[in-house]
Amino acid sequence: MNVVITGAGKGMGKATAEKFAADGNNLFICARNEKELSETSKELEAKYNCKVFYFPADLSEKKSAQQFGKWVLQKTTQVDILINNAGQFIPGSIYNEEDGLLEKMIAINLYAAYNVTRTLLVNMMGKKQGHIFNMCSIAALKSYDNGGSYSISKFALMGFSKNLREELKPYNIKVTAVYPGAVYTSSWFESGIAESRIMETSDIADIIFASSRLSPQACVEDIVIRPLLGDL
Repeated sequence: MNVVITGAGKGMGKATAEKFAADGNNLFICARNEKELSETSKELEAKYNCKVFYFPADLSEKKSAQQFGKWVLQKTTQVDILINNAGQFIPGSIYNEEDGLLEKMIAINLYAAYNVTRTLLVNMMGKKQGHIFNMCSIAALKSYDNGGSYSISKFALMGFSKNLREELKPYNIKVTAVYPGAVYTSSWFESGIAESRIMETSDIADIIFASSRLSPQACVEDIVIRPLLGDL
């Protein structure tokens, strides 16, 4: 299968790329950091029987997101799975966060997925098949202190996912919204919180992979996954 993953240079995106690479799928990955992408590509191809194509881009920019989607369609005639993982967390409260933060969070956490998806949907709808995963967050389910514009942007991504799910049913395209709690990525490295208290990136990769392997008539609409002891 052909699997497209954004934000795949590190963290949950990289872990998900490795999970699908281990299954022998062809990967089309994107992130802002070309060095991380190149290293990820070489690492996965050397370790697994797969092909990895990479495209460095800042998907918060509409033109770049569309260029990435068009590049994928030049590389393959069929997109089977799209995982919109690219995103960013910047803490703050609405009343005191820096000016322009809402626009920045919406651009990377919503518009990136929106523009990449719209570019690739022509192919997926034409084939009447596919599965789209949108990486939301528990911040899309409940507001919390210091969530601010990040939380707003994830609520918007949830709305995008729900609308997309309904619109694509006639085309046999599945849409799954993923709502992870705390995952041990770079955002938590300096937190002082024990790694054992937080979920592993492989947990997210494993559940996405499992959900992608169901029968054509089954769709997991929402995945809510939290640390065993609850949110932090």
